[in-house]
Amino acid sequence: MHDFSAAESETTIKTDLTGYDLVNKPMLNKGTAFDERERDIFRLHGLLPPHIGSMDEQVERRLKVMREFSTDFERYAFLRDLQDTNETLFYALLVRYIDELLPLVYTPTVGEGCQHFSEIWRKPRGVFLSYPNKHRIREILADSRFDRVRVIVVSDGERILGLGDQGAGGMGIPIGKLSLYTGCAGIHPDLTLPILLDVGTNNRDRLANPLYIGWRHERIVGAEYDAFVEEFVDAVVERWPNVLLQWEDFAGSNASRLLAKYRDRLCTFNDDIQGTAAIAAGTLLAAVNVTGIKLTEQRIAVLGAGSAGCGIASLLLQAMIDAGLGEAQARQSFFLVDRNGLLLEGMEGITPAQVPFVQQRAAVSDWTLDKPGQIGLLDVVRNAKPTVLIGVSGQAGAFTEAVVRAMAQSVERPVIFPLSNPTSRCEATPQQLIEWTDGRALIGTGSPFAPVPWNGKRMRIDQTNNSYIFPGVGLGVLAVNARRVTDAMFMVAGKVVASMSPTLSDRHGRLLPPVDQLRAVSVAVAKAVAVQAQVDGVADKCDEAAVGERIASIVWEPQYRPYELQETT
Repeated sequence: MHDFSAAESETTIKTDLTGYDLVNKPMLNKGTAFDERERDIFRLHGLLPPHIGSMDEQVERRLKVMREFSTDFERYAFLRDLQDTNETLFYALLVRYIDELLPLVYTPTVGEGCQHFSEIWRKPRGVFLSYPNKHRIREILADSRFDRVRVIVVSDGERILGLGDQGAGGMGIPIGKLSLYTGCAGIHPDLTLPILLDVGTNNRDRLANPLYIGWRHERIVGAEYDAFVEEFVDAVVERWPNVLLQWEDFAGSNASRLLAKYRDRLCTFNDDIQGTAAIAAGTLLAAVNVTGIKLTEQRIAVLGAGSAGCGIASLLLQAMIDAGLGEAQARQSFFLVDRNGLLLEGMEGITPAQVPFVQQRAAVSDWTLDKPGQIGLLDVVRNAKPTVLIGVSGQAGAFTEAVVRAMAQSVERPVIFPLSNPTSRCEATPQQLIEWTDGRALIGTGSPFAPVPWNGKRMRIDQTNNSYIFPGVGLGVLAVNARRVTDAMFMVAGKVVASMSPTLSDRHGRLLPPVDQLRAVSVAVAKAVAVQAQVDGVADKCDEAAVGERIASIVWEPQYRPYELQETT
């Protein structure tokens, strides 16, 4: 056993583990940084080389090794192994070099990590709840190791980024997301739990792979699937009444309905829907500082009308209404394009989330179309003349040269966000967007891209990544013991990010704060979310000063602490 505070208020960690048991505990292992006294007390002589090192030395050593690998996937596997070996060192490295490690720990490299998860799996992390074990869910979650859990990220692996069904390999997403809860917001790793609902996979490559570690069965669907998820949620609520549960990378057919079904039953949100919406809104609000076009005057085209696209549109719609635009007029400002073209009244298969954004056929009756029948993205751009173009389609190259050039003809500073992940699924590259708009586009991408040379300058590309949002939301929820997550909490999160945009003081600045400021961003988001949760009546009441103190008491800094031997009784 061991005892350490999430707030790290104590100066010493007490544990009764010794020898191999101690160094094999990732959250307690210090490697060569165990000092002479600790090596005596915990019987570590001989297990460790004689050199006594510091965390600074260890960080630089691991950084040097990581940089010498030839591929990002090798770096990803190396970092995952470090996390499973020495968790404090892993987070020290992540926090100090967040701008370099963010693309390795999460998008875009995590996509490849999920595809090859079975090949690199070595040590248990998180919980696999497989369908054959549906009767054991409560038993599995009852383990005392999980007593302190406050934040869960869960996936069923069906829609991993833009890569589709990865089955059990989808566990890479909850692991990666929770790494950012800790790296960006300082939530102690012991408070987090990644969970994979293994209900099978329809990915034939995974099922045919002899190394695949998941349940070898086609996906369970329908009533059986819903009953399994219900059993899981029941068990979670029973085990952790005050937990924050984040749904991640569920297929569009399940994402929205599961959120709607459970959002009033426990403290929960879907980051693909709400987190993506908040960062898109925040980045657009920052772009307004450059374009000078008010939010209420924007015309927004969204390619991909699934859960993410509708989530973005819904939050921006509310932001327009909050800014004084009538709801009916605000709805007319959105043009959502799905596989069957622009969403129009009378279309078959319109989902409840899409209904507010269906265009009246009369409104487009005089449009000039390339082909009669379906209204495609190019038709929308030529006729509606959008000021903003957002892509969440998962279709590489969907923002064609013709589309982008047509947009640039009508708008002086087109705002273009190709948000699909990983990089291989991006609707257009920043290089293309800059060339096709003569350097006028304001760009935000879902995955990181290197600066683009243009007219003798290097244009830095903003990564419109959810990591600006969800870690701070989680920190704010924990600070005031929020019982629910409201849409207003995500709205204020996006506005806080916008309020920290460099464009406020420099119209030529970046849209978003630099990635190396993510900890400061997360704390600012947490404060606003905590206050909004109180306004919404879903959290503890406390004054602003107390909110700040609560947040500070939660934030964990990855540093080694002295150990004392805890006597067993």
